[in-house]
Amino acid sequence: MNQEIRNLEPKQLWNKFADLNAVPRPSKKEERVIAFMKDFGKNLGLETIEDEVGNVIIKKPATSGMENRKTIVMQSHLDMVHQKNNDTVFDFDKQGIEMFVDGDWVRAKGTTLGADNGLGVATIMAILESKDIPHPAIEALFTIDEETGMTGAMGLKGGLLSGEILLNLDTEEDDEIDIGCAGGVDVTATAEYDEEETPEGSVGYQITVKGLNGGHSGMDIDKGLGNANKIMNRLLFDGFDNFGLQISEIQGGSLRNAIPRESVAKVIIAEVYDEAFVFDMQEIVNEIKTEFKTTEPKLEITFERLSETPKKVMPTAAQFYFVRAMYTAHNGVYRMSPDFADLVETSNNIAKVLVGNGKLSVQCLTRSSVESSKFDLANALRAAFELIGCEVEFSGSYPGWTPNANSEIFEVLKDIYQKQNNSKPNVVACHAGLECGILGTNYPEMDMISFGPTIKGAHSPDERASISSAQKYWKFVLEILENIPAKN
Repeated sequence: MNQEIRNLEPKQLWNKFADLNAVPRPSKKEERVIAFMKDFGKNLGLETIEDEVGNVIIKKPATSGMENRKTIVMQSHLDMVHQKNNDTVFDFDKQGIEMFVDGDWVRAKGTTLGADNGLGVATIMAILESKDIPHPAIEALFTIDEETGMTGAMGLKGGLLSGEILLNLDTEEDDEIDIGCAGGVDVTATAEYDEEETPEGSVGYQITVKGLNGGHSGMDIDKGLGNANKIMNRLLFDGFDNFGLQISEIQGGSLRNAIPRESVAKVIIAEVYDEAFVFDMQEIVNEIKTEFKTTEPKLEITFERLSETPKKVMPTAAQFYFVRAMYTAHNGVYRMSPDFADLVETSNNIAKVLVGNGKLSVQCLTRSSVESSKFDLANALRAAFELIGCEVEFSGSYPGWTPNANSEIFEVLKDIYQKQNNSKPNVVACHAGLECGILGTNYPEMDMISFGPTIKGAHSPDERASISSAQKYWKFVLEILENIPAKN
């Protein structure tokens, strides 16, 4: 199946992508891909280093005639988001990604593709392996754990790199040049409660929200997509207020940086309300589907009578406060940037909700290009959950990347893009978390830029990479390498 991928142009890029995608590489389980990358560098006879946290650095000297150019750092992250459709049988820890061609797109069979950031990694691998591509001295930096905390970038020490320019290959629109990005912080609310016995005369239901698009919790947060956790809470709120519904358990969402696509709740109601409950809830379902008919046409909400009624439930007092705190907690865009048109400045994704066995947890990822605004929203979330007795923890905070108005490499990329495409690039500061801001803390003098091929649906099983865009991007990369400025 992956052979058709290897036949795509440019073959150097797609063959390396196929090699990489044969290696399982979930975030925080990168041992195999680290070993794979170290073997790759050593087999090429290049200096290969693994640092204290697992980042891999491979150094390649300049090609003939390019020795007087500035040393560049080419950087991408090794890990990928693992998401699959419910009906897809796949073991991310053991299997390589199964890819296929669909018109102009490369897709995976029911799982994420790994183009984020595998196409960037494959690009660097192809250049390291090449014998005929002109380039200056290269320090290839492959970071780990970008998707679940950016611990690779955070752990990279100063002094390991000597490059003056960093090319980050982790942007997902081929007409964009990124000069800045948002920072982020994880906000996690937890609490315990004393479960109570299910009242006599109760029946159990499973409520399922599914079929949502999901997507990247930064780049897609302004697209009006449905959040399964917020939709589920609307149903629980109404069921509680009108029929005394009680929650037994909730499992909603998965990864902090993915807009949640699915949520499942097991609940109980008094049997006397059985028919009225189903009828009333269907009216609410119809209202929600009408609201999301444009952005979420495949949304499904189902109510299934359980054969066995749950034995334990959340007490009504605890539930009263919980569903109201969930309603209060902000999800989506919080503030638009006053400096860049159409750019989200600050947002929150209510990513994962777990309730059951006397414990509850709500996990959020708050993003902002402005540190004060990031913590303003984080504190708003903290306040909502502390008011109901939750403990709230801030963790994994990382800085944004402030645009450099005097960037020399930006001028190079802008001119090359315009020459190759007869149009100006879209210069942006994106709402995703790029590693540039973190890397800049230990390498503050490094001139940084980010770009990449077009990738759609990142962090979801609908992830796909454009073949024609990869060809455009590859041509762009090659000319950039030829035009790196001379050393001062």
